[in-house]
Amino acid sequence: MLSLPAELTHGQAKACLAQLITGLGAETASPVVVNATALGRFDSSALAVLLELRRVCMRGGKALVVQGLPQHMSDLATLYGIEGLLPST
Repeated sequence: MLSLPAELTHGQAKACLAQLITGLGAETASPVVVNATALGRFDSSALAVLLELRRVCMRGGKALVVQGLPQHMSDLATLYGIEGLLPST
């Protein structure tokens, strides 16, 4: 399972995405699960990271599911009209 850090803002987005993509190589199951329960401080860059990770997963023939998505982030996804692109558990 992949995990998001406690803080994911614009300053951490590029490094976080690189780590997630590296970790993706070890994920053999589909859907790939990303644990977001630690995420406490974030901005819209966190959504961009998840959307890009989703694109990478899709190119590899895998789906992406986000576990423990904070309510505020879910609200942000709804505001931007992308909530359907980030299924959660």
